[in-house]
Amino acid sequence: MIESTPRLATADEVADELRRRSTFVMVSHMKPDGDTLGAGLALGLALKRLGKRVHYFGQDAVPRNLRFLPDANLVTRELPADLADDALYVFFDMSDWRRAGELLPPVQRENMLDIDHHLGNKLFGKLNFVLEDECSTGSVVMHLLRALRVPIDARIATCVLTTIMTDTGGFMHSNTTAQTLDLSAELMRLGADKDEITEEVFLRKRVAATKLLGLIIDAMRFEHGGRYCYSYVNDAMLARTGADGEDVEDVVNVLLGQDGVEVAALFKAIEGEIRVSLRSTGRVNVQAAAQRLGGGGHFRASGLTFYGSLEEAFPAVDAALSSEGL
Repeated sequence: MIESTPRLATADEVADELRRRSTFVMVSHMKPDGDTLGAGLALGLALKRLGKRVHYFGQDAVPRNLRFLPDANLVTRELPADLADDALYVFFDMSDWRRAGELLPPVQRENMLDIDHHLGNKLFGKLNFVLEDECSTGSVVMHLLRALRVPIDARIATCVLTTIMTDTGGFMHSNTTAQTLDLSAELMRLGADKDEITEEVFLRKRVAATKLLGLIIDAMRFEHGGRYCYSYVNDAMLARTGADGEDVEDVVNVLLGQDGVEVAALFKAIEGEIRVSLRSTGRVNVQAAAQRLGGGGHFRASGLTFYGSLEEAFPAVDAALSSEGL
């Protein structure tokens, strides 16, 4: 029987449910990043070691810089017709199951497991394993791997380390704690290839991406005495440079890195949608600002989808940030 009031589950409770089920669907959010993919692949690989049947659902294609991950080639928007009725759908790195996209087949709440580290998670699953103090969803998964007592091989370790390096910005962000570094060292000893992750995720850039970065930098604007830097990218800029949506990942951190900037925003007006990435050095809570406009995330890193024009989005986001003390 499903409890009427959502609650957080313990690692042992989740591990028991994972042992009980035979079939799983690992679900990534739209526009997948290293955390949602790495966490799902890590747990999927572990469950396979326990003899479970595992599938990976992703509405959007795996980004180029994450295709090196084990089992990444198995992520698909198609699910088998003979999927068991009690298959457990495991949602990674999303505060609301709708972030999986409209192509996900209908799922009953009793078949949902929610694994996350975001503030404001809606606890939408039958079981919700959400640890807000963890640096990544992958590090949340580590608690479950330990509860399952699954041996962690190099493939699993690589997936988890990718989640950590993605969400800490290569160990540069403030969520890089001593515990984060301890776990990363453990994963490296288990065979995770830090050099490969660094090369694939952070260093290898297309020429088109570098050209696009130049246009975004040219369009930078500064407000609030230079404390706020924002810029935008649109379809015309992508067409001009030969870039695509994947090439704008992490560009917002370049804006945040400008001298004197405390908050940065990148407005991505691509394919009829405006998505906004927000970053903060720590004084302004961008999670609260994003939430004012229907988004969410973390205190220093959040995002939202804006419904309107780009010209309307600029002042709306400015107002939301100002309400949080910008």
